[in-house]
Amino acid sequence: MNISRSWSAVTCLSVASLVVGAPPAAACPVVEEAAVVPATLGAASLGSKLAVGDVVFIRIGGPGPFREVAAATGSWTNHVGVVVDVAGEEPLVAESAVPFSRITPLSRFVARSQGGHVAVRRLAFELTPLQRQSVVTAAHSRLGVLYDTGFDLHSHRQFCSRYVREVLLEATGHSVGEVETFATLLARQPGAKLGFWRVWYFGRIPWQRETVTPASVLASAELRPVFDGTVTRPVTPSRALP
Repeated sequence: MNISRSWSAVTCLSVASLVVGAPPAAACPVVEEAAVVPATLGAASLGSKLAVGDVVFIRIGGPGPFREVAAATGSWTNHVGVVVDVAGEEPLVAESAVPFSRITPLSRFVARSQGGHVAVRRLAFELTPLQRQSVVTAAHSRLGVLYDTGFDLHSHRQFCSRYVREVLLEATGHSVGEVETFATLLARQPGAKLGFWRVWYFGRIPWQRETVTPASVLASAELRPVFDGTVTRPVTPSRALP
């Protein structure tokens, strides 16, 4: 049973009981929610659960800005993409990546996640066919754009969380993620390595620059959880010795 849905139903019925003569069915409309799938899946199994417009979060490992983005936002995730096709052999994920924004098969996208940790979020309402097509159109119109290593929300380039935010906003009118300045962002994480960011920005952190982070997209109230767990890689059979 979906606990959040059950609690919402109980709350709704309690409020409805206070309204004299209110029909329960009218007072408490049923909102279908995506069931959160098991915590460990293969990429193919996860792919079968996805829909166009779903937002997929991963963690890119290794040293460099992606690790520091996660540390500066107090989150495990530092990269995000949006599903634009589920009709083929596997879903396709549109992402702003280095050096250009591109389309990536789901299996390749999630294979880059450190420890196999993957999360999927879905807009809290059912997309219409027109909105799904608009997601595809908006994502494709932003392909081939250079990656913005300055993470500037107003630059002519792109970065992952901005890409997803703008695609969904254009396609659905709903905004995911919080626009915030570097000053606000880093003030919440006193342990963030300011030395790294000073070097990254050639000695001067752009404190008033506006940005949007994968962490804030993950936490968006506009999105509901579909999956949060580990995606396993397929086992490659070893060749028999001669």
